[in-house]
Amino acid sequence: MISFLGLTTAGWLGFLVLPGLYEGEPMSWVDALFISASAVCVTGLASIDVPVVLSFWGELWLLLLIQSGALGILTFATSVAVAVGRRAGLDLEEAAGSFMAILPSGTPRQMLRTILGVTVACEAIGAVALLACWWGEHDFGRALWLSIFHSVSAFCNAGFSLFSDNLIGQQRNASVLGILATLIVVGGIGFPVLHDLRARLRGKLRLTTHTRIVLVSTSILIVVGAASFLLFEWDRELRSLGLVDRVVNALFMSISPRTAGFNAVDYEAISNDSLFLTVALMWIGGAPGSVAGGVKVTTVSLLALLVWARLRGDHHVSVGGRTVPDETVHRATGLAVGMVLILLSFTLVMLEFEPASADRGEERAQMVSHVFEVQSALSTVGLSMNLTPTLADSSKLALVFVMLLGRVGPLAVIGAMAARGKHSTFRYPHEDVLIG
Repeated sequence: MISFLGLTTAGWLGFLVLPGLYEGEPMSWVDALFISASAVCVTGLASIDVPVVLSFWGELWLLLLIQSGALGILTFATSVAVAVGRRAGLDLEEAAGSFMAILPSGTPRQMLRTILGVTVACEAIGAVALLACWWGEHDFGRALWLSIFHSVSAFCNAGFSLFSDNLIGQQRNASVLGILATLIVVGGIGFPVLHDLRARLRGKLRLTTHTRIVLVSTSILIVVGAASFLLFEWDRELRSLGLVDRVVNALFMSISPRTAGFNAVDYEAISNDSLFLTVALMWIGGAPGSVAGGVKVTTVSLLALLVWARLRGDHHVSVGGRTVPDETVHRATGLAVGMVLILLSFTLVMLEFEPASADRGEERAQMVSHVFEVQSALSTVGLSMNLTPTLADSSKLALVFVMLLGRVGPLAVIGAMAARGKHSTFRYPHEDVLIG
């Protein structure tokens, strides 16, 4: 947590004192802190028009903060996964193919080298693919920089763009949206899953339960989300597009909210159905051990499996012939409840900070925008209903805290749970409580 605060502070001071970062007037200290926190937490919320305000050197400084924050999260999240996996592996030694099977072996330095290698390789491939798409639209130098920046931003699930309208101008560029969507998914499924898939290609007999849950749940969310967005926006926000572009944009709308933050549509113009689904996808997020935020797809999957197990009268959560440790299910439940409480609390704070409107209908619409904004910050997504630039300084500072809390808070809590080596050797007498 100290390292992320330090990196955010370094980025903030850099925006304030480094020369040549701006095209014109420099940012205020509040906007500089907001952009630095958004980059380090790979959120993507922007209180400024990045390509207009920042020079090339400012964009480069922003990209360095995104990359540093993403590598920090990958290292931190994978280390927490190692700690949690070791606890589960020791507690259930008889569970063949336990979570430890997908975790990288070796020292933290070796782990960091592997993470760095995978990250650079994916970003380089993405940059080359994007360059092939943009070379004809821009001169080579500009196309190369756009390709590098957006490839890193997509793989890191940051959502920053060098276009003033984010990716709305790329609505009819299916190749660009497809490449960025692929980078988002790869960056969001988690390093443990990538490690397990690589081992499977090298002859490993089976994928672990964790990997299968992540891949299946991610696929379901993408397909169901895209089908829903097609249904909701077919005659609305997507009506001016052809069939292929409608499908690609619906897929992008399904993938991006789970912490990437790129938008190819105007989220202020979409239907209430789509807004609700987008908030739900932002809350879920990506996979553990990745740059993605949210409560994570494994958490939601375990909660669904827990409900199914209770309906069937089972005492334990099982999937694919394996039983998930009760301790893991308890952690998932606690994390989900905690994220909901944080969302409600900071939404109330934002509503207090922002001036109320005299028009009651407009005030109700503002509440929806604030819920969307806080959830986006908490899950480090970066989507906005065009609210971010209009926020008061107090609200921006509150969102800085929310972004840092959403980025390292859940990992710190899970790590603390896993690190507890002693359990109470006693319990109090039972007394039941009515539920439902």
